[in-house]
Amino acid sequence: MEIQKAIEQIRSAKYLLITAGAGMGVDSGLPDFRGVEGFWRAYPIARKLGLRFEELANPRWFAEDPQLAWAFYGHRLHLYRDTEPHEGFYKLLEIAREKEDYFVFTSNVDGQFQKAGYDEERIYEVHGNIHHLQCSEPCSEALWSANGVVIDIDEEEFRAREPLPRCPKCGMIARPNILMFGDWSWVDVRARKQEERFLSFLERAQKSLAIIEFGAGTAVPTVRMTGERIAREFGAPLIRVNPREPQGATISLPIGAKEAIEKISEVYYVVKKRS
Repeated sequence: MEIQKAIEQIRSAKYLLITAGAGMGVDSGLPDFRGVEGFWRAYPIARKLGLRFEELANPRWFAEDPQLAWAFYGHRLHLYRDTEPHEGFYKLLEIAREKEDYFVFTSNVDGQFQKAGYDEERIYEVHGNIHHLQCSEPCSEALWSANGVVIDIDEEEFRAREPLPRCPKCGMIARPNILMFGDWSWVDVRARKQEERFLSFLERAQKSLAIIEFGAGTAVPTVRMTGERIAREFGAPLIRVNPREPQGATISLPIGAKEAIEKISEVYYVVKKRS
């Protein structure tokens, strides 16, 4: 059984690399924007404007139409802030903490791993984090917390009302510290520090590593490609959890993230008690 094989690989490894795409948060109630129809269901205004996700998730709107930009990102900020991580996050963390070390590599910008208690120093958010802001210019590499930032949105028009977040240094419109499409103004200072810690982890983990991937699709393949590359370089097993695109891994589990973690956790501790 594939679940049993996955558990054996996780148990035998001293280090655990968790990689995650948007599918990791679906069981928490978060949208994954899969396909243009999925995105338009989440944001009907985008259908009205004829904008796909990659067109709306573009830094140009902060200059051309900041009220639209902040309606979109303000809604996402509130959604991610108010959403509680599903139980799978916590059960996976229990397993990860038993290892000599663990690390999370994710394209998600929602901060769900931190909210579930994962160590901030053991997370690499390759596309940034919505809970941090930066200048839209940017006038500097300064980042600041979005805690306390509340965006008042006209739901009918899907427009953010003033006052909008602004850079404390120059007064320009602020934006989330997220890597967007066609983005030349993303301040990656935080991500660079995360990457340094990630590479240090890989140096230590390369002789006894297991990789488990959750909800990473092929549309934006950053997570899949990274896990596959590391698996090849280190000769490490790659466990891919994906209900729609599970192919291409050492072990493929064609189910959702929460269900997979619950099954792994249940059997993992039964096996542990016997050994």
